[in-house]
Amino acid sequence: MRESVVITGVAGLLGSRLADWILINRPNYEVIGIDNLSGGFKDNIDDRVKFYAVDCTSNQIKDIFETHKPTYVFHFAAYAAEGLSPFIRKYNYQNNLVATANIVNECIRFEVKRLIFTSSMAVYGNGTPPFDESHQPAPIDPYGIAKYACEMDIQVAGEQHDLDWCIIRPHNVYGIKQNIWDTYRNVLGIWMHQYINGQALSIFGDGSQKRAFSFIDDILEPLWNAATFESASRQVINLGSAIEYSILEANEILKEVMGGGNTAFLEQRHEVSKAHPTWTKSVEILEFKDKTDLRTGLLVMWEWAQQQPNRDRFVWSEYELEKGIYDFWKTAEKAKSLD
Repeated sequence: MRESVVITGVAGLLGSRLADWILINRPNYEVIGIDNLSGGFKDNIDDRVKFYAVDCTSNQIKDIFETHKPTYVFHFAAYAAEGLSPFIRKYNYQNNLVATANIVNECIRFEVKRLIFTSSMAVYGNGTPPFDESHQPAPIDPYGIAKYACEMDIQVAGEQHDLDWCIIRPHNVYGIKQNIWDTYRNVLGIWMHQYINGQALSIFGDGSQKRAFSFIDDILEPLWNAATFESASRQVINLGSAIEYSILEANEILKEVMGGGNTAFLEQRHEVSKAHPTWTKSVEILEFKDKTDLRTGLLVMWEWAQQQPNRDRFVWSEYELEKGIYDFWKTAEKAKSLD
């Protein structure tokens, strides 16, 4: 019987691209994919993946683990809209914390060799960059809080149930198969969608916020190494580029790549102002190499984006909380309700 790996969030950027990488580079493994298709697309998933359209909070997760008895589990599923999370708090904790607890339970029950969990740079909050794994997390929004709670739960599961784990904190990952139709997340994809549809490229505030953008192709093998390298056992590791750009700089680079575009400056939102990491552990433990600069990666992604169907833009039909929500998102919700 072939060994298998489970990838949750397999219809999203990280999940679909890692599945592709495993199928090509580790063909002796069967890939089992789980996704509720709330933020990803079925056509992202290779036909060779055994796919289950299931939510990670479902009791069906136990049946999937029992059927396939995975060696490794990559838990990527999450709605990573950090800025929106204060207005969808209940959904945020259900989607992140409750779902992760369910996955952890089955990893323990079926003695998975290692769980690889993607956390987020959001756990660092407004600390002083560059963020190092030794820094005390201090998240400033419900998304970061949920991710940090998941980290702690996984580590406790390791102590109490001998679950082996590796926690990855990726940041601003972009590339082919990204969801460019979501109103609330993936700023580079948002800009591409806006440009394709003749809209101005939106920036919250003055664009001085700083981020380190990570090209998806550069982190796939390190993600596999997080599962298989003994040195990655029970480690928390930042993964991605350490080269920072202001949002305004990234905006200008993308406009050059696309050959045009105007920028619209919107009201400032509640968010981390500067977020870039150290990368020593990812280089030393996961053999990460930052091979692709932002312009080169955007050229690849833009070529792909122009060939994609013009799907409807995802907008929440109703937010859990309206108080304090930004005018731009109020407008988006109203426009959606009139469709």
